[in-house]
Amino acid sequence: MAKEKRKVPGLNATSTADISFILLIFFLVTTSMDTDTGLARRLPPPPEDENSEAEIDVKERNVLNVKVNSLGQIMVNGDMLDISLLCDRAKEFVKNENNDPNLPEKHAKNIPLLGMCAVTDKHVISVQTDRGTSYNVYFQIQNELVRAYNELRDELSKAKFGKLYANLTEEQQEAIRGYYPQKISEAEPKNYGGDK
Repeated sequence: MAKEKRKVPGLNATSTADISFILLIFFLVTTSMDTDTGLARRLPPPPEDENSEAEIDVKERNVLNVKVNSLGQIMVNGDMLDISLLCDRAKEFVKNENNDPNLPEKHAKNIPLLGMCAVTDKHVISVQTDRGTSYNVYFQIQNELVRAYNELRDELSKAKFGKLYANLTEEQQEAIRGYYPQKISEAEPKNYGGDK
């Protein structure tokens, strides 16, 4: 008797597309993707009337002008400055420890958890770049200015609460931010050239 060849039953592949789709959805939902984060800056509101210039009353002593030319050279309030000294200059400006009349004016402010304090919260650091300034120089300047605020906040946090700013409660961090608010303004780029 001859053996009959058995037919091998075919695999039912109708559900593989459904399983693949479910796996795809699972991996899309559970995978985190890196997202680029920008610089945290508060933009000014648009002017109500485009024909009229927005007038902002800021005393000259309250503004630290940081200008950068296309060669990456920095001028702070008319003085040439190396980028490595920008953090210290910004800290000195914001802190105004000796109430210097050429630095931001101090006024009394009642801050929760800190009480009555003499603060310079009307200060502004204005950054204006040349259209040819490299992104690298721009980001170095931003990093130095943010580092100045971070160091000031850490110093005050240690003095008032005995720990670094990052380790404070949200309420304590808010008090420190009330004392040292970060005020960095972005001015429209100009053409300064490389001569300054």
